Amino acid sequence: MWKWEVDGQAKAVIAIMHGAYENHRWYAWLIEKLRLEGFHIVMGDLPNHGVNAKFSRVHDEDFQTYYKYTKHLIENAFSYNLPVFLIGHGLGATLLLQAMYKYKYECAGLILTSPWLNLKLLPGKLSNALTSLSALTANMKLTHAVHPNKLTRSVEGKEEMKDEVSFKSTVSVKWYRELQQMMRQLILMPKVEFPTIPVLLMTAEKDAISDSKQARHWLNQQDLSEFQYKEWANCYHNLFHEVEREEIFMYTRDFINNALRRIGYIIE
Repeated sequence: MWKWEVDGQAKAVIAIMHGAYENHRWYAWLIEKLRLEGFHIVMGDLPNHGVNAKFSRVHDEDFQTYYKYTKHLIENAFSYNLPVFLIGHGLGATLLLQAMYKYKYECAGLILTSPWLNLKLLPGKLSNALTSLSALTANMKLTHAVHPNKLTRSVEGKEEMKDEVSFKSTVSVKWYRELQQMMRQLILMPKVEFPTIPVLLMTAEKDAISDSKQARHWLNQQDLSEFQYKEWANCYHNLFHEVEREEIFMYTRDFINNALRRIGYIIE
């Protein structure tokens, strides 16, 4: 777990959850932008991602390790005794939803980008309509063809995805079954179970990875007193790596500042 703190008094704390196959280094731009706006940042790498990947070439980790990590990350953010915002992307957004349903954290706001509630891009053998997930053995390996070219149109964004941590998107059938189970549970969860906190959900018009319609449907089913939905035209899956990310960042910043104003903070 890493922390980036502002000089002087922070306005709030923001915990960031990256997506599947990514690591925290991809978010250096977003972290610095938020820190310069007066927010402490807390972030780490999901189990078997980034510096935690060690020598593994396959994602076969138990999802319980993801749930424990998510809880640990959020509780680290709350340790500052400041308003807490959560930002989650892709699988990270889905894990935040799971944590909010279970623990009902009293966050100042939740920001979700391209959450995984239904996938358009399926792992290798599953792209064949004749292949049943139940027919595959748990330890069989599947290649999930998530490549930078499908994540962003931005040359700069793609460069930020290159680092010393190798990008691996091979998963076991067991891992994918757990992912499918989590997504189904969230879609079917009663709306009364979700806490009434401000939610900003942003999707990408040309997302080839996750289903934006399912994400919007989930939001519309919730009994929220305050929420925003924004679909960014022409954008790919990774919004904070896209050509329009400055505009996307300002939209996110305004949501956070407005949420702080509503709970009595004076934002300059």
